Amino acid sequence: MNIYNDWLTKKVNGEKSLAILVDPDKISSKYLSYLSAHANNGFIDYFFVGGSLITTQRMDETICYLKENTKIPVILFPGSTLQINTKADAILLLSLISGRNPELLIGKHVEAAPILRNSSLEIISTGYIIVESGKSTSASYMSNTTPIPFDKPEIAACTAMAGEMLGLKCTYLEAGSGALNAVSCEMLRQVSKATGSPLIVGGGIRDKETTKVICSAGADIIVLGTIIENNPAMVEDIFHTIKNTKTNTVES
Repeated sequence: MNIYNDWLTKKVNGEKSLAILVDPDKISSKYLSYLSAHANNGFIDYFFVGGSLITTQRMDETICYLKENTKIPVILFPGSTLQINTKADAILLLSLISGRNPELLIGKHVEAAPILRNSSLEIISTGYIIVESGKSTSASYMSNTTPIPFDKPEIAACTAMAGEMLGLKCTYLEAGSGALNAVSCEMLRQVSKATGSPLIVGGGIRDKETTKVICSAGADIIVLGTIIENNPAMVEDIFHTIKNTKTNTVES
């Protein structure tokens, strides 16, 4: 399965997807079992595995468990090159285009390139944009970069546009784990209008209503982490909300 081609097909067809972010530091065996059951019942499209900082040795264990117990793609969402694991299906090769830290624009990618070239991982180059969310997040702190202001959608749109022109395959708008605010609808609309590639959105999404609004504004893949860790039973309801929402092309 070519995951990126699947994303392109879904985008053309207007189909939204749900990805669950699995941080090996934060989850239990019981939680993994619960997620696997929901995935096998068809309520999760993708697993993203990783985090801004991984302090345990459970990365390999987590990936192996998901691969052995589910049929859906496991995609690395790496906070560093230390999180590269060739047992996954694919990797979001993140270039932090919202910041000006050269290590996260290209430096770490140089270190990772030979490892990735010799792996079977599908490499999905991704323009990663951190958005101000009302509080300092691990993503902004660990990256040593300043997020794009919440109320500056034009900056996000131009940044995403530049990333696409540079050949990045998709854009990931990130408010951050535990964010007070999700990415604004106006920012999503402008980024969606400025680009044609898949748009991934995560951070600050706490309920079905927010999920529906974000999908309607142009998100193609919704990434949920904290909300599902706190209330795993919400997976099915949010999945149906995502699948039943189309992008609203009429600006409000």
